[in-house]
Amino acid sequence: MVLDPKVFLLLNLALAFYNVGTIWAHEVDIFRSWKLLDPRNFHAVQRVHWRKLGYWVLTPVGLSLLGSVVLIWYHPGNSPLWGVGGVILCQVLSIVLTASYWGRWQARLAQDPAGPNSPYLAKILNTH
Repeated sequence: MVLDPKVFLLLNLALAFYNVGTIWAHEVDIFRSWKLLDPRNFHAVQRVHWRKLGYWVLTPVGLSLLGSVVLIWYHPGNSPLWGVGGVILCQVLSIVLTASYWGRWQARLAQDPAGPNSPYLAKILNTH
């Protein structure tokens, strides 16, 4: 079965909207609710949260990145080149910024005994 390039583009778009939803859920609700946790329970909640990320966030993000790369060669014929390049640029920028800033801060937050009062959680919340 051959998938029409327009359908493939639409599936990638749907996945992108799913990814936006998961990011908004994290930024607007999940991370902000961590401020309300008791410091003694903070890291237990954080560990449970991280165990779920592979399924709910990282797999869809990986599929989205793969779909973006495939779209370079397999896209509708009338797609503008700036759109094809823009998709890759946005994906790469998102991954680089996450690894450079927010991922690093999350790793430090996981080790910080201050838990919900950590300056790393404050940085995460202030940049989102």
